[in-house]
Amino acid sequence: MNLSIIGAGYVGLVTAACFAEAGNKVLCMDVDQSKIERLQQGVSTIYEPGLSEILRRNQREKNLFFTSDIEESIQKSDICFIAVGTPMNIDGSANLRNVFNVAESIGRYMRNDMIIVTKSTVPVGTNHKIADIINCELIKRECYFDFHIASNPEFLREGSAVEDCMHPDRIIIGSNSEKAINIMKELYSLFANNDSLIIMDIRSAEMTKYAANAMLASRISFMNEMSQICEKAGADIDLVRLGIGSDSRIGPHFLYAGCGYGGSCFPKDVQALISMSQHLGYTPVLLEKIEQVNHTQKHVIINKITHRFGEDLSGYTFAIWGLAFKKNTDDMRQAPSLTIIEELSKRGAHIKAYDPQAIQNAKTKYLRHIRNIEYAENEYEALIEADALVLVTEWEQFKNPDFDNVRQRLKNRIIFDGRNQYNGKKLAELGFEYYRIG
Repeated sequence: MNLSIIGAGYVGLVTAACFAEAGNKVLCMDVDQSKIERLQQGVSTIYEPGLSEILRRNQREKNLFFTSDIEESIQKSDICFIAVGTPMNIDGSANLRNVFNVAESIGRYMRNDMIIVTKSTVPVGTNHKIADIINCELIKRECYFDFHIASNPEFLREGSAVEDCMHPDRIIIGSNSEKAINIMKELYSLFANNDSLIIMDIRSAEMTKYAANAMLASRISFMNEMSQICEKAGADIDLVRLGIGSDSRIGPHFLYAGCGYGGSCFPKDVQALISMSQHLGYTPVLLEKIEQVNHTQKHVIINKITHRFGEDLSGYTFAIWGLAFKKNTDDMRQAPSLTIIEELSKRGAHIKAYDPQAIQNAKTKYLRHIRNIEYAENEYEALIEADALVLVTEWEQFKNPDFDNVRQRLKNRIIFDGRNQYNGKKLAELGFEYYRIG
C-alpha cells in the first residue's frame, strides 16, 4: 500500500519505519526541514533500539522516503496517517492546532479517494472535527472525493517502540466505515492476528488511549503514595509490591515506586483528560490526585538529600545517574531528573550528570539554563569528588555497578536511589549510607 505519515516525531517515525518494514511504500513528512535532511541521510532523530537499522534498510530498499512537502505526501498516498504532536496548553488541554492544520491540508491537496487515520492522541470528538474540516476544504475546491476516517491510537512504549509496533498486544481501530475497517485490517495483517484487532466506534477509540495512560499513571501514583505511607509506618514498599503484585487481579506491572513518572504521554494525557472532563461538566477527582501525587513524588529525593545535608547545598557536588525519563530513550520531557537537578541547583549544589543517551538533549534544550552542571563521559567519571550519588533513571548499566569503584571515587559513601535498584544490606556491608523510596 502507499502510505503517508504526517509527522516524523516519535510515533510517526516508528510507525513509518515499521510499515515500510512490512513491505509498504511509505512517505513520511515533517515541517522541520533539518529533521527531514537528517532522516534522508539515514540518521535517526530519536534514540530507539532497532530503529536506525530499520530506517536505513528500508531507505536502501526504496520502501521509505522523507519529505517536507505536505502536498506531495498527501497526493502520493491512499492512506494518510496524522501523527503530529498534540502538546499541552497552559490550562492542560490538548493543543490541536497541528492536527487541524493537517486536516486542512488534506482537504486542500487530496486528489483521490483516501483513508485518513488519526494516530495522534486527541480528545473525544476530534476525528469528527477533522472530517468537517476536510469536507469544508473540498467544498471550497468543488471537489467531492470519497474519504473515510479512522482512529488508530498508538500504544508504543518508548524504549521498546519498534517491538510494540511490529508485535502489538492489541490494535484499536475506531471507525464507522466498513471500508476503512477492512483496509486497516489488511494493513495490520502482517503485525497481528484477528484476536489482536479490536473494532469500535471512533469516540470510544479516542477515549481508550486516554483511559489506558490514565490507568497506568494511576498505578504508579498509587504505589508512590503507598511508599510514603510505608516509610512512616516502617513497612517496605518493595515487599508490599511483591505481595500485591502476585494477586492475579492486580498483576505486577507498573507497581514500582520511584521518583515520579515523566515522558511525552502520561503527564500530558492525564492533564488533557482532566481538562476534557471539566469541559464536559464533570470533576475528575481521582485524575487530579494522580497528577498531584506525581508532582509531590518528584521532590521526595530532594527532601531526603536536604534532610541529610541541609537546605543550603553550597559546596556540595552530586553525581546524577540518568537524565531521560526512563531507560532506553533520550526523551527528557517531564523527566524527574529535571525537577531534581533544578532543586539541587537552586540550593547551590554543583551537579555532575551522566546518561547513556540524553546528554545532548540536556545540553541543548532541557538544562541549558543550569550553570552549575557538568556532564561526564561515563557513570564512574561523574562520581569523582562527588559527595553523593543520586540514581534517577533505571538504565541497565546502572543496575549492577562496580561498588568498589563507586566507593573509591565518591568523596562520601552516600547513595540516594530514586528507583529502588540496590540492595541496602549489601551496601551497608560495604560502608555506604543508602537512601531509597519507601
